[in-house]
Order: sequence, then C-alpha cells, then structure tokens
Amino acid sequence: MFFERPEGGELAVLVHIDFTSDQNSEDVDEFQDLVTSAGAEPVCLIRGTRNHPNSKYFVGTGKLDEIRQAVELHEAEVVIFNHALAPGQEKNLEHVLQCRVLDRTTLILDIFAQRARTHEGKLQVELAQLQHMSTRLIRGWTHLERQKGGIGLRGPGETQLESDRRLLRERVKNIQKRLEKVKKQRDQGRKARRRSSTPTVSIVGYTNAGKSTLFNALTDSDVYAADQLFATLDPTLRKITLPNSGPVVLADTVGFIRHLPHKLVQAFRATLEETCEADLLLHVTDASDEQRYDNIEQVNSVLQEIGAHEIPCLHVFNKIDCLSNTEPRVERDDHGRPIRVWLSAKDKLGFDGLLESLSELLSEDLYKGQWVLDHAHASVRARLYELDLLEHEEFDEQGRYVLDVLGPTADLLQVLSKAGVDPYLYLPKPDKEDWE
Repeated sequence: MFFERPEGGELAVLVHIDFTSDQNSEDVDEFQDLVTSAGAEPVCLIRGTRNHPNSKYFVGTGKLDEIRQAVELHEAEVVIFNHALAPGQEKNLEHVLQCRVLDRTTLILDIFAQRARTHEGKLQVELAQLQHMSTRLIRGWTHLERQKGGIGLRGPGETQLESDRRLLRERVKNIQKRLEKVKKQRDQGRKARRRSSTPTVSIVGYTNAGKSTLFNALTDSDVYAADQLFATLDPTLRKITLPNSGPVVLADTVGFIRHLPHKLVQAFRATLEETCEADLLLHVTDASDEQRYDNIEQVNSVLQEIGAHEIPCLHVFNKIDCLSNTEPRVERDDHGRPIRVWLSAKDKLGFDGLLESLSELLSEDLYKGQWVLDHAHASVRARLYELDLLEHEEFDEQGRYVLDVLGPTADLLQVLSKAGVDPYLYLPKPDKEDWE
C-alpha cells in the first residue's frame, strides 16, 4: 500500500539472537509455533549471540552474510526475526537480503489478521496494523524522493508522504470512532448483566492453553478450538448455570503471549474490558508446558497492564491428560477457599471440582431458601422471575405461592424493599448496620 517492498511468501528463514544483557529473551520453540500458525514454512533457523543489537542491521555483518546465504540456498521468500526491529533496520536488511523481512510484532499482527472473524475483531486488527505501519511510512515511495535544494529542483516525495500520513490518520480516527460505538454497546450489555446481578467469569491465559476447549466443554458450544497459537481472537459469551449458585456468563477471550505488542493491547482494549469487568477470572494454564510458571507470570503482567490484576482469580491447570500420574483435584488455601483446579478440558476430567469451586467463589453472598407469599405480593414473584432468581414454585393448601429462591442477598433485599415487604420476614436477620 505505502511501501516499495519485496513480495512475501511462505518459505521462511527464521532468525533468533540471544543477547547476553537480556534476561527475558523470547522462546525459540514458541517462535517456530508462531511462524507455523501464520502459515509460513520454516526452511532454516539461524541462531546467534550478541551483547547488544547492531544499530544498522540488528545482527553483525558476519551473521547477516550467513542469513543471505541461507536465503539463496533455500530460495526463501521471507526472513522472520524473533525480535522487534526498527523501521530502518528492516529497510537495510531487505536491501541486502533482497526479500521480505518481518519482525515478531508484524508476525503476530499477521496471525491476528487471519484469525479475526467478527467486524469488531477486524477493526481492531486493522487499527493495530495501521499504528504499526505509521512508523514505517518514511520508507515508502522511494522513487519520488528526488528532493534537491533550490527553486525548481524539489521533488514531490514530501508531498506524497504527507498525503499518506494524512490518509492513515483519517483511517485511524475512523476506526477508533467505530470501535468506540462497539465499546458503548458492550458497556450497555455489561450494565444489563449487572442489573440482573448475573456474575461474569472471564477465561484468560497464555495462548494455546486450552481456553476455548474448556469453554466449549462447559457451555456445549462450538467455538473454534485448535492446537495452534491464537486460535481464538474474537470474544464469545455464553450463559451457564452453576449448581447452587444460579446463572453465570462465561467469556472466552484472546490468549496472551510473551511481550505482547503494546499496540495490540491498546487496539484490543474494548475486548479486554470484558476481562476487566469480570467478577472472577479463570486463569487457564497448560500444565504439560515446561514453562508454565513463566507463562503465568506473562499473563499476570498483561492483566496488570489492563487493570485486571485485582480481580479474584481461580487457577485452572489444564491438559493433565498429557501428564503421567496426575489426577483431577482441587487445591485450597488455609481458609478452605479453592485456589487451583487440575483438570483435562479435552477429556472432561475434573469438571465437578471446577463447577463446585466456581459455585463456592461466586456464592459467598448468596441466599437460598423458600418463601411463602400471598397474592397481595404477586409483584415480588414477577420480579423474581424477571431477574432469574426463582428456581421453582408451587402452591400450598391456602393457595399461596411457595417459591424456591436463589440469588445474591443484595438483589433479594432490593426486590422485597421495592414491594414494601419487610425483608427480615424472609431473609436472615444480620446486624442492622449490614443492611444500611
């Protein structure tokens, strides 16, 4: 669109450099999975070690020559770096290698572009891509850069570049406005759920931890799930009913990854707000991954960035079917609260423990009991139906309503108070200060 760059392709030479000063280097196996998920075919992996990146080529001249030889030998069409490259470094590398050069951020953006299915998801990906592209516009339209000093010698390059920048800014503003409308719609949905006091449980975790498989198993849905990175991009919400605690909205969200590009976090803020507004987080971790504790730290880092780190969390260690001598179980803290559940979403092992744990954590202020109302208080019965707080009803010998009630104590208190009914007749009578 804006660049004179070599055409891309599927045959890829991969480059990973270990820096002695970097304690948080990228994982090579994860890098190869990312490349495969993007649809590329790795033909060669080149590794190296440096103290710090080269300002011009990122790698040294010797390693650059090795990469160039690998490109020629395998007739590769693209070189992918497991690092973030500066625009100038990309330009210099492509000039020497004579093929397309991508960095880690562009690779992840490409995967997201392939995975986006909804209108909102596509807008979010395009916004991230345009924001990333804006730093590389200076490289475009090189055939117009004929600028000289003096009258009559100035070329049109600057004019074209400014035009590109203006068009890009206008497109970004347009997308942001449309995403703001989506945000308002999501806010309205969340307000409706809050009015009905339906709690929301958001499934979060490292990419490819099995979140969508767990979501499908719990909700009997058919959300796309695959053994690949970022199989899920667009959020999906479903309502389920937990034993002893009533209806719950379950949200499946995009997976996180090491050093998730900041542009993606910003672009997907509307989606990630489903996580920020949740009553409980289900942090799903691949128990069979040797780096599972590092992955947990990476997820916690993103949760901190989006402001969701203080939301109560239940850890789910998934894929125990890939481990030997590991049985489904629930681990609790010193107060008896569930903190970790070991299960297999694929084989549906350990689900009873998960559902019971969710019920415990979400029903700490839950009331369950039986109310007997006469017909003068039929409005109470109607409101209970409206808020989905009524499990069962029948009539006694006097024709009164016999209602099995289940729901948050605060909601039930509000229903009775609005109907002019003394709440102490039906709800446990705590210290009066608790009601005020």
